[in-house]
Amino acid sequence: MQRLEQLSRWLNDLYPGEIGEILPASEDAGFRRYFRVSIAGTNRIVMDAPPEREDCRPFLRVGEIFRAAGVHVPEVCAQDLRQGFLLLSDLGPTTYLDKLNADNADRLFADAIDALIRIQLASEAGALPAYSRELLLREMQLFPDWYIGTHCATSLSAESAAALGTVFERIVENNLRQPSVFVHRDYMPRNLMVSQPNPGVLDFQDAVYGPIAYDVLTLFKDAFLSWEEERVLDWVRGYWNRARRADLPVNADFSVFYRDWEWMGVQRHLKVLGIFARLNYRDGKPRYLADAPRFVGYVREVAGRHSELSALVQVLDALEGKVRPAMGHS
Repeated sequence: MQRLEQLSRWLNDLYPGEIGEILPASEDAGFRRYFRVSIAGTNRIVMDAPPEREDCRPFLRVGEIFRAAGVHVPEVCAQDLRQGFLLLSDLGPTTYLDKLNADNADRLFADAIDALIRIQLASEAGALPAYSRELLLREMQLFPDWYIGTHCATSLSAESAAALGTVFERIVENNLRQPSVFVHRDYMPRNLMVSQPNPGVLDFQDAVYGPIAYDVLTLFKDAFLSWEEERVLDWVRGYWNRARRADLPVNADFSVFYRDWEWMGVQRHLKVLGIFARLNYRDGKPRYLADAPRFVGYVREVAGRHSELSALVQVLDALEGKVRPAMGHS
């Protein structure tokens, strides 16, 4: 309540007598919260990012880069970095996740690919942090630490742990072999808004410079939506064709690009399984774990196709029946 009072005071100091009701807009898996407020009849979004937990500066920096690339991101109307408040333009209430269906997916995803290509064309080494080997490995380590160790209450044998470590090394080697571009890192339907121009892009503060297949992966292999494999293959091929026409550094052989896309997915999905478990057991946010089986399915599907990843299938087999129910803090 104290943060909300602080936020209300800040807004009223900026716009005396013009502030309407402050209503929750959304929250993310971190410590940021978003509120919708009417100011003199115009809707705005307020980001509340407690400064001891979150840093608003990456959001501002990446927003400038994406805006300069011609991507529709929120305008910054006011900021107070000391208190951790940003006042932003409102891109509307409708996410891709709310709107996507079998009939409109081709059109909405085509717009999302256009925006993604604009982001990638703006790429410049050194402008954003590198998606380093250390970061890629640290993210995957969340899977044994939180999903296996905490959610499944299981310890791997020395042999299984070594096999998993070898798989991690292979995955990172593949990820780092890919050409590097700007990577949003959460380019998924929940963070894309149906707007004019379409899409509006949100939640980009963790952007890095890294593997070109990453954002294409998050767009089509989402936590909350699954599509039939043939359709996903068509969309990935559609991206690849447009990326080649735009002279982006995708592999000239689509089958190689698609394999890289799949391996990128395994890295991402192992990380997400660990994060979902951590959100539940450390942060008391159990709702994310309900989607864990979807990600286990994604990992199984790809690991089953590539013999170099087969140890992952064995680990997942060994975890069957050991998953604890999501229940907040343990």
